[in-house]
Amino acid sequence: MASRTKHLNVKRRSDKKKYYKPILYPPIPLSINDLYVVTSDRDRLDLLANQFYNDVDLWWVIANANPNIIKRDTFLLKQGLEIRIPQNIDSIITIFQTTNK
Repeated sequence: MASRTKHLNVKRRSDKKKYYKPILYPPIPLSINDLYVVTSDRDRLDLLANQFYNDVDLWWVIANANPNIIKRDTFLLKQGLEIRIPQNIDSIITIFQTTNK
C-alpha cells in the first residue's frame, strides 16, 4: 500500500511554493470483522499497522478507529488498552482517497 499523501493533490501558492491540502481522516465504521487486541509493552501505532496491514503508513486507521482510547500526540501506546483493528482496510482507503481529492 502507498503512503497516505501519495493520492493527495499538491497545490501551489502564488509564490510557487508547494503545499498539501489539510488531510481529512474519515470516521472508521464498525464492522463485525474487526479485531480487538490488548496492547502490550512497547506497542506502537506504526508497528501495529505494519503487523495487521503490512503498511506502517496506515497507523492513522487504528488511531481513528479508537478516538476515545488513543491520543493523537504519540505513536507509543500504553500497555493494557483494548483497541479495535479494522479489517475492511480497502474500503477505508477508498473513502480516505475520495474524501481527500
